[in-house]
Amino acid sequence: MTRIAARVPDPPVRRLTTTLYGYAFLSDLVLLYPVYTLLFADTGLSVGQISSLFVIWSVAGILFEVPSGAWADAVSRRLLLRLAPLVTAAGYALWVLVPSYPAFAVGFLLWGAGGALVSGALEALVWTELDRLGAAGRYARVLGRAQTAGVLGVLVSGVLAGPVLAAGGYPAVGVGSVLAGLLAAAVAGRFPEHRPPPTAPAVAGEPDPTPPSGVDDTDQGWWDALRAGVAQVRTRPPVRAAVLLVAVVTADWGALDEYTPLLALDTGVGAQVVPLLLLLLWAGVTTGGLLAPAGERLSGRGYAALLVVVAGALAGGALIAHPTGFVLLAVAFGAAQLATVLADARLQERITGSSRATVTSFAGMATDVLVIVTFVGYGLVATAAGNAVAFAVAASAYLIVALVLLARHPRSTGSAGTRGGVATVGMRPD
Repeated sequence: MTRIAARVPDPPVRRLTTTLYGYAFLSDLVLLYPVYTLLFADTGLSVGQISSLFVIWSVAGILFEVPSGAWADAVSRRLLLRLAPLVTAAGYALWVLVPSYPAFAVGFLLWGAGGALVSGALEALVWTELDRLGAAGRYARVLGRAQTAGVLGVLVSGVLAGPVLAAGGYPAVGVGSVLAGLLAAAVAGRFPEHRPPPTAPAVAGEPDPTPPSGVDDTDQGWWDALRAGVAQVRTRPPVRAAVLLVAVVTADWGALDEYTPLLALDTGVGAQVVPLLLLLLWAGVTTGGLLAPAGERLSGRGYAALLVVVAGALAGGALIAHPTGFVLLAVAFGAAQLATVLADARLQERITGSSRATVTSFAGMATDVLVIVTFVGYGLVATAAGNAVAFAVAASAYLIVALVLLARHPRSTGSAGTRGGVATVGMRPD
């Protein structure tokens, strides 16, 4: 789309970013996060039933992901961002009002739907608004800080959940979670939204189409948005590669995070020490998000080296089988967070046309599918060889991706490639 040549005043960008950070913080300020598994167990659910709930959650995300992205492109991304926390809050309320397996299952369906409403719509809105303000080059650092705000929300939830649970039980924790959702929905109303005119997706090897003037984006229906998004992923290899990169980089460490408490126990520490080791990991994640501005300068080979760091630190930290190994794991999680932010920025830079949320949702759907694959693979390996070996095997995915990127980005001379005045984030030729 056409970029504004003149320098845009900072206040519009500041309004966007402060709204984004507040929204990310409140969306993850869910007091149920640290204790919902305890709620399930206290209700009498078996481990198998709890595992089946996680599968329902993942499948719901897959089913709703792409349709919700097309809806965001056809209607309003801001509207979906307002609806998402309300949908998830309804699920939390259901859990504490009628705690039972059917209620938990419906709650996870709502949670999966709420996550799908955000996925794609948020990234598309932020990129489009920054692009309109001539600040698309800030996307990676803005997204990194937003994800850090979300991590802080999780950390605050962990601090508050215990005292609130002790004071008022699960109902009080549920009320706090619902309240955070209502506040997030209110904050989402402050997002600016300027709809770009619909354009046909660019064909590989051809210049990006110029948006037709005077065309209203609302003329694009849900089916048209879905078809345009599918066309971009199907016909444009750079977009398809970026979608796959986001999925692989995000899914692997996102799935492994669920098993870090088990890995911590295997090091011989007591249960009371596990939260401290996990806090170390989230400190690494926070640092990785904040390093996005520096990561933007990475070349293609530099990004591949970052993935090698992730693989080595994940495998090494797990195989040490000692609490000190969590220092390496913190490095791995931080580097993986940075790699995730840069991969998403790369995807946004390659998308053209008005179906941005739809294309981004394909990355979210692919991520959910790979998360399930990782869960299954991890379970098989961990059962046969233990958690540490399962971590090391899962880490090999990053090494494979790094080798593929090195093969596609041989040493060359010249300056960083650009498109439309924006550097190709995290993937510049050397």
